[in-house]
Amino acid sequence: MLVADAAWASLTGALSGGVVLLAFALALGAGPLVVGLLAAIPFLTQVFQLPALALVERVRQRKRIGVIGLTIARALILLLALLPFMPVGDGRQLALLITAHLLISALGSIASCAINSWFHQLLPPDVLGVFFARRLLLATALACVGTLAAGLLVDHLPFGNPLHAYAIAFVAAGIAGFVSSFYLARSPEPQMHDAGPPASLVQRLRVPLQDANFRSLLVLLGAWNLASNLAAPFLTVYLLQQLGYSLTVVTTLWVTSQLANALTLLLWGRVSDRLSNKAVLAVALPAYFACMAGLVFTRVGEPYGLQLALLYLLHVVMGAASGGIALATGNLGLKLAPQGQGTAYLAAIGLISSAAGGLAPLAGGAIAQWFELSQLSVVVRWVSPMREDEVSLLRFSHMEFLFALSALLGLYVMHALSRVREGDEVSERQVVQELALEALRTVNHLSSVGGLLGSLVSFERLSERRMFSRLRRKPPAP
Repeated sequence: MLVADAAWASLTGALSGGVVLLAFALALGAGPLVVGLLAAIPFLTQVFQLPALALVERVRQRKRIGVIGLTIARALILLLALLPFMPVGDGRQLALLITAHLLISALGSIASCAINSWFHQLLPPDVLGVFFARRLLLATALACVGTLAAGLLVDHLPFGNPLHAYAIAFVAAGIAGFVSSFYLARSPEPQMHDAGPPASLVQRLRVPLQDANFRSLLVLLGAWNLASNLAAPFLTVYLLQQLGYSLTVVTTLWVTSQLANALTLLLWGRVSDRLSNKAVLAVALPAYFACMAGLVFTRVGEPYGLQLALLYLLHVVMGAASGGIALATGNLGLKLAPQGQGTAYLAAIGLISSAAGGLAPLAGGAIAQWFELSQLSVVVRWVSPMREDEVSLLRFSHMEFLFALSALLGLYVMHALSRVREGDEVSERQVVQELALEALRTVNHLSSVGGLLGSLVSFERLSERRMFSRLRRKPPAP
C-alpha cells in the first residue's frame, strides 16, 4: 500500500509541481523573485508542523490526519485547472497560483508530520534502505512519465490556447492524488507509542536540540538545504530562458536525471544498509556539488554543439547523487531518532530544513535579480606586432552566479557531515567499491555479460585482499 501511495503521489507532484509549476508561472510572466517565492513556499510552510505536532499528540490518529490533509490539498490541485482560462495580464493568475500553492503546501506539511511519525513506528530500522529505495524507484518512474508527458503536451497541444495544456495536467494530477490517498488510507497504523508525561511543545522540541549528535545532523540538513536550494529551483529558468531550450528538452533533461536517480536507488539502499548512510553522503554530496560547478562550464561546449550533451551528462550524475542524498538523509533522521520520540525529532528536522530551504530560494531570487544584467569573464589576450586576439576562458552571467555560489557552500556541507556520528567510519573508496559490486551483481541477474565483467574486475576479491594485507600489517594485541 505504501509503495502504491508513493507512486501515485509522485505522479501528482510531477504533473502539478516542479518543472511544470515553474514553466506555468513563467508563462504567466513570473520573474526571479516570484520563482524564488514559489520554490520557498514548500519549505516555509513546514512551520505548520508545530501545530500539527500538538494535534498528533492530542488526537493520536495519525492516519486520519494525514489522509484528510492530503486529500483536501489534492482537491485544491484540481481547482488550479481553472487558472489558464482566466484573463491574462492583470496579475490575478499569479496571485491565485501563489495562494493555492501556499494552501497546498501547508496542508501537505500538516499531513507529513503525522505520516512521518506513523512510518517511523511502522517500519523496522534494519531494512529502511532497501524499502525506501524500492518505494522511490517506482515513484521516480511514474514521475518521469508524468513530467515528460506534460512537457510534450505543452509544446505540442493540438488545439486551443497552449496554457490549456496546463489545465489538463492539473486535472490529471488531482485524480492521481485521490488514488494515492486511497492507498494510503488502506495502510495499517500501529497504536501510537506513549511519549511520556504531558509536556509543552517547546519542551518536546528542546529534547532533540539537547542531543549533541542529532544537533550535528540538524546542522548538516540545514546546510544541505541552504546550499542546494539556493540554485536548484532556478535550473528550469536557466534552461528555458537563459539557454533558450523548449519545455520538451527541459523535461527530457529532468527525466534523464530521475532515471539515473531510479537506476541507482537500489544500489544506494543496499550500500547504506551494508555500510552506513554517512558513507553514502560522503560520496554523493561531492558529486552533486561538482555538477553544480560544472553547470557554469557548459557554455564551453556551445560552439562545438556539445552543450546539450554536457547538460545531459551533468543531469545523469546529479540525479544519481540526489538519490543517494535523499535516501541517506531520510534514513539518518529515522535512525538517530529514539523510539517513542519520533514525532518531535522528525518535526525538528522539518523545521530546520524548512528554515534553510525557505530562505535559500528567496535569497537566490534576489541574487538572480541583482545579477540579471551582470557578467564576469576571465579573458586571455594575445598581443603581437602582427595581430591581437582574445579568448574567453570563463564567463559567468545571471543564473550561473547561483550555481557557482551553491558549489562553494557545498564545502561547508561536507564539513558538517564530518561531525555526524552514525557508527563505524567507512572510507569513500569502500563505498565506491560496494557500489560497483552491487552494480555488477545487478548486471549478473540481467545478462551473462555481467559474469564476464565480474571475473575480469572482482571488486570483492580486491577488497578481501586489502583487508588481508591490513590484518598482516597490524601489530598483535598485547
